Amino acid sequence: MKISIFGLGYVGTVTAACLARDGHQVIGVDVNPQKVALLSAGESPIVEPELGQLLSEGVAAGRITATTDSKEAVAASDISLISVGTPSTENGEPDLSYVFDVCKEIGAAVYRKASPHMIVLRSTVPPGTLERCSTLLGELVSRGLIHLAFNPEFLREGSAIRDYYTPPYTVIGTEDSLAKEVVQQIYSTVEAPVLVVKPAVAEMVKYVANAWHAAKVTFANEIGRIANAFGVDGTEVMNIIVQDTKLNISSAYMRPGFAYGGSCLPKDLSALLYHARKMDVPVPLLTMVPVTNSLQVDLAAQQVLRLGARRISIFGLAFKAGTDDLRESPAVLLVKRLIGEGCEVKIYDSAVYQACLMGTNLAYIQRNLPHFQSLLVAEPRQALEGAELVVVTHSNPEFRQALLNAPEATRVLDLVGNFATETLKGCEFTAALK
Repeated sequence: MKISIFGLGYVGTVTAACLARDGHQVIGVDVNPQKVALLSAGESPIVEPELGQLLSEGVAAGRITATTDSKEAVAASDISLISVGTPSTENGEPDLSYVFDVCKEIGAAVYRKASPHMIVLRSTVPPGTLERCSTLLGELVSRGLIHLAFNPEFLREGSAIRDYYTPPYTVIGTEDSLAKEVVQQIYSTVEAPVLVVKPAVAEMVKYVANAWHAAKVTFANEIGRIANAFGVDGTEVMNIIVQDTKLNISSAYMRPGFAYGGSCLPKDLSALLYHARKMDVPVPLLTMVPVTNSLQVDLAAQQVLRLGARRISIFGLAFKAGTDDLRESPAVLLVKRLIGEGCEVKIYDSAVYQACLMGTNLAYIQRNLPHFQSLLVAEPRQALEGAELVVVTHSNPEFRQALLNAPEATRVLDLVGNFATETLKGCEFTAALK
């Protein structure tokens, strides 16, 4: 393929070298003539293992050229990759001016070329940016001539070449079938699952990936501080933690949903925070975990009240499905809040209904909902009867079956995000907590 790459920074230069290695014709484009001169000479403008050799080989083979002239680059290519910077402004907002400026340049060049052109945005941008690019390009050139996709990169400095060829997946954000096919062809030598999603989803994925990496670094550092205060080797601790790929390093708990609860997580986190305070160890990330967890309960209550419902049916009272454990259950706190707001509440949870509660479990529920037994019902139909809103707190097959048999137009607030609306057509779903 003939591919122009706008922006010869880290991502653009690495991508140019790898594409040339794969046999594509690459034209690097940048406003900085020094970068253009270096690339044209087969020299790297950045320090990265293996990159200099790949660029040298690409130039020698006639597969890499560079220019400051965007019109020349678009005229000589069928695909343009945009890899320009999106630096932060003083208030943290990403500066997208470089992206939009390049879009205008490409649009003007395509107008002159008057033939179809593919544009693949690689810069890290907030959701909705590709749509804004589409609108901008539509003002310059016929929409039939432009095909758009967003394709996030997952390159790490120091291992970028290896990362290019062994990514966790290739994400293609587009609703254009031709764009999808072309991007897949670009990465035909890369062995990785291909995920085709809406552009906004792909744009969000890149931000989330980096935020999660930052959170992991911060978490490990805070654990290291506490461990050190105890006289424990934090590295040894974390080396054991990461060996658990069933829960610790896995997809477990990595789904948006309701708050955590139960007898372990709240108690043990509280203990860790207590010792951190006692030993004067600052752990702001861990300190905010229970705060944001409580916020999830507050948001659920606010959403119920925002929907204007007063007769509420709660599906799931225990902290998770398949147990009668009510200790620190976010559902208990939600019910308590709704009753305080004057709502009439019925609760369906077969495990709790059938249980013989005792000990700390009984003490907890009696302290928070002294008359909880009068709120419990034995059958789902009893809970659904007269309910203005059903609030689901568990991912439970039994609840799914109950909602399949719910009266027409039953309103459901799905706090777990696991109920497919297409299979429960009688229900009107609200899922997002705002």
